[in-house]
Amino acid sequence: MTQWIEDPEGGRDRGPRAVARAWFEVLTAPRRFFRTGVAPADQAPGLFFLMAVVFVAEGGRYLLVADGAPAVSSHPIAGPALALALTVVLVAPVALHLLVALQTLVLMALVSDRAGVSETVQVLAYASAPCVAAGVPVPAVRLACGAYGFVLLVVGIAVVHETSYRRATLAAIPVGAIGFGYGFRAFGAASELLSMVSTVVGFGGIV
Repeated sequence: MTQWIEDPEGGRDRGPRAVARAWFEVLTAPRRFFRTGVAPADQAPGLFFLMAVVFVAEGGRYLLVADGAPAVSSHPIAGPALALALTVVLVAPVALHLLVALQTLVLMALVSDRAGVSETVQVLAYASAPCVAAGVPVPAVRLACGAYGFVLLVVGIAVVHETSYRRATLAAIPVGAIGFGYGFRAFGAASELLSMVSTVVGFGGIV
């Protein structure tokens, strides 16, 4: 499921510059990006894109959040480095393909004439673009990352699978909840914000 093809028609270029360009394009012009940047069987650039997003997000969390990184008592750097490597190289690809399997099942129930599994892999991977900032220890930022990622997922499904935005939204809910809500901790951020609001309202009532 991570096949490279030599000359993908409309697929992404390779290399760090291509990743940076894809990140900018999917954030600023998602409909055009998903229409021109997703090609059958061209999964590897999308997978590498997701791995880069997870690397930045988790690396940032390790640096910015107290006790955010796992530690080995005698090796304070080795523990976080190993955990980050495993998350990027193993956990992220496995999670992506499990979510793609779920997304495919949901699409089968909602969209009769749809694109292939390869295109779904790319849609999910590129929809993670906003989550580069998901490691920032500010609940509003993390919630915004997850919300924007969900919007990109809806747009990607609608464009690539040629369906309505209503059906795309329904199809995106289960995967978006798992991937962005739990995977990138948007639900936790929402809970923290609600707790902060409740605290402020509580103090206001006391005053």
